[in-house]
Amino acid sequence: MSNPTIVLVHGAFADASTWSAVMPLLWDRGYEVIAAPNLLRNLNGDADYVASVVRDVDGPVVLAGHSYAGAVITRAAQGLPNVRGLVYIAAYQPDTGEDVFALSGPDTTLGEKSSTTLLHNGEPELRVNADSFAEVIAGDVDPQRVRLLAASQRPTAVKALTGALEGEPAWRKLPSWALLATSDNAIPLAEQETMARRAGSHVVRVDSSHAVAISHPEVVADIIDEAARAVS
Repeated sequence: MSNPTIVLVHGAFADASTWSAVMPLLWDRGYEVIAAPNLLRNLNGDADYVASVVRDVDGPVVLAGHSYAGAVITRAAQGLPNVRGLVYIAAYQPDTGEDVFALSGPDTTLGEKSSTTLLHNGEPELRVNADSFAEVIAGDVDPQRVRLLAASQRPTAVKALTGALEGEPAWRKLPSWALLATSDNAIPLAEQETMARRAGSHVVRVDSSHAVAISHPEVVADIIDEAARAVS
């Protein structure tokens, strides 16, 4: 079997540039890589869009999602025969009926004090405040880069973060890997551990903030490569 195509899905308050340091590392290892847009509007619609990207790939796929995109890939992979494995990068791994906000746990730093509510076509969406961005998301990232990330973030619809997973989670039928960021303030480690254990994921831990693809791209590339080799 040829190498699977790697489809990367970014999380909330971000865009596909999340993967800018990871993609060259995967290219160097011989993988075709797609950094799919995440619409950040609602879980089902976001997942349907990612599923359409995967369907357009000729051959096997490994889906990797960061943060909120963990919920997206859990939904998107349902019923897609060419998805061979799932990789959760400091990500949510919801079960049926669960939503991202509830899975964040009581110790998350993402909340009213660290974010601003905006309106888009009458629908509320969240933006992480610039002065909270490092604490919530990118504590181990260079301050100048944090400033850029905060300024260029894409706000995320509240209904995306509160949308419950419908149907059976894809991790029940597919092998999964989970990179746990042990200094993550957005999804505290205890919540990451619980979700990964429940899903039976192969676990790797790294001392990192939530922005692990930016601060530790080599570790991210390594676990994706591990997953791709395992399913090839």
